[in-house]
Amino acid sequence: MRADARKNRDHLLAVAGSAITEQGVEVSLRDIARRADVGLATLLRHFPTREALLDALLRTSFEELTAKAGGLETSSSPEDALVSWLHDCVAWTTEYRGVTELMAAAIDDPESALHAACVTLRAAGARLLTRAQAAGKARDDIDGADLFALVAALAWLGDQPSLAPRADHLFDVVAGAILTTGS
Repeated sequence: MRADARKNRDHLLAVAGSAITEQGVEVSLRDIARRADVGLATLLRHFPTREALLDALLRTSFEELTAKAGGLETSSSPEDALVSWLHDCVAWTTEYRGVTELMAAAIDDPESALHAACVTLRAAGARLLTRAQAAGKARDDIDGADLFALVAALAWLGDQPSLAPRADHLFDVVAGAILTTGS
């Protein structure tokens, strides 16, 4: 990709990220183009569909969260690694309004552009959970799919104005419920 095309693409992604943070994943593509000071055709040349734009925007974050899980596997205790990754995953998911619904749908839809990234992210969390379970630090009756669902549920709480003030407390409650007594 030419340097100027890469610069335009990166600018569009930055503007899209801000717009989604403010307005949610259903923000108008026309609004994103306007904010980026480009025509809609330019946006569509880089990202022909909303899902392609979201895939490009979210893939980097998914990769970062997946890499973080890998680093935590070797640098932290099993329970600290699991809770740290869970916290970061929930915080990121809360940042992009409406992304929880996309992730929940994409995980079950192999045709979705976001499917592979969601599956990889869920697998990263599942590895941390399995490690904590093997160390006797996490409940044995949950799996990676449950953990992925808990990320979505906790992010949803943070996205609700009336519940957002309780989100941190409820995160601690859920994290405590995942970990076994004495951890």
